[in-house]
Amino acid sequence: MGKQALAIFRESLPILQVLSDPHRQDILLYLSENGRRTVNEITEQLTLSRPAVSHHLKLLKNAGVVKVEQAGTQRYYELSMQESVELLRRLLTALEQDCL
Repeated sequence: MGKQALAIFRESLPILQVLSDPHRQDILLYLSENGRRTVNEITEQLTLSRPAVSHHLKLLKNAGVVKVEQAGTQRYYELSMQESVELLRRLLTALEQDCL
């Protein structure tokens, strides 16, 4: 693996790590199918507690995979994967060039 591919791989690690968890995958799938939702709405669809869902959403937000928007007293979460997908696309391109 070349230096460029390794650098992009290291930059991608937070996204790869956050996507590896099945509960976070379920949250992302739910948001992709239903759009912007509150923690309570997400919790109703999963077998996790509200604090657990909030924790997973925080990790997803920190990785740049979801964004949160405050509307009154509610916080709405929605997918925000454009930058993450572009980074992973760059990683795949670098790996193809260096490793295949």
